[in-house]
Amino acid sequence: MMTDPLADMLTRIRNAVRVERPIVQMPLSKVKRGVAEVLKREGYIWDFHEEDSETAPGKQLMLDLKYGPNGERVIQHIQRVSTPGQRVYAPAKELRPVLNGLGISIVSTSRGVLSDREARQKNIGGEVLCELW
Repeated sequence: MMTDPLADMLTRIRNAVRVERPIVQMPLSKVKRGVAEVLKREGYIWDFHEEDSETAPGKQLMLDLKYGPNGERVIQHIQRVSTPGQRVYAPAKELRPVLNGLGISIVSTSRGVLSDREARQKNIGGEVLCELW
């Protein structure tokens, strides 16, 4: 039984980037789809799509990971901030830039999953899911 599916997603991405896999596959959920949309909008992945799997029940989310022209990693660091045991919420004014604007925080808001830049622009806060650079 998995208690934190989002942490599982981040771990799958982290492991796939370390071994330079082009695609990573995971079970689909609405929050994971939202995180994938933010990663695509911010330029950390090429694309994502959903497909049915014969080996696993339900739909699967496939992320096309992005690497630089010489194979350098676009995602250097990805870390869960809010966990099931300790939720971290922040209003829009407390969402600070990660690594002086070189990274992003992903925030779950009442208007969907957004990056910290988008949440500050729309002046809405929420649960800080993870940060990456």
